[in-house]
Amino acid sequence: MTFELDGIATFSKLSTHPKRSEMALAKRSWGLAWGDRPREEATNLNPAFCGELIFRSIAEFRRLRELPFPFALSFVVLPLVLHKRTRDQLPGTASTAFVGWVAEHGPLLAELPQRALHLAPITREAIMFAMQHELLAVEQGGLIPGSKPIASRKRPERTTDDADDARRSAGLIGRWFANQGLSSSIMQGLGVTP
Repeated sequence: MTFELDGIATFSKLSTHPKRSEMALAKRSWGLAWGDRPREEATNLNPAFCGELIFRSIAEFRRLRELPFPFALSFVVLPLVLHKRTRDQLPGTASTAFVGWVAEHGPLLAELPQRALHLAPITREAIMFAMQHELLAVEQGGLIPGSKPIASRKRPERTTDDADDARRSAGLIGRWFANQGLSSSIMQGLGVTP
């Protein structure tokens, strides 16, 4: 039996323990070989594109704070920028008060922990891909731009408006998170636990 979560087809629960069943569900949904994945998944959730989005957040964060991007925060980038409804509600500027924005968007954020859980394998895959290609590196337990970063303004020759919006939003997330307090406060505000 399959069901749909935020437009992502998933399989029925595999365990009675809620946390374990959600994790098993995510592994089963995303654990397919690339050739076996539905074409839309392989196109939209490929590690190169997702790694680029995470990189853009990390590069903007690093530019403002000169600190490594907290590793746990990398797992909320994709759920925030790939989900169009959430992306469209992100603040216009990085100086927007995080607590106020969270309070205004509670119903929208109620879905975020589930999306983060389902996208965790994709996030891990994207980070590993980006590290293998030296786009990202690890420093002091966090992530930093690697030795072969991409230009923040660089745009692929063939792209879509949706992909460009996701790229812009990823940079905004990095700047916005850099203007906030502790990463644990950000995670708590978003309803996500590391």
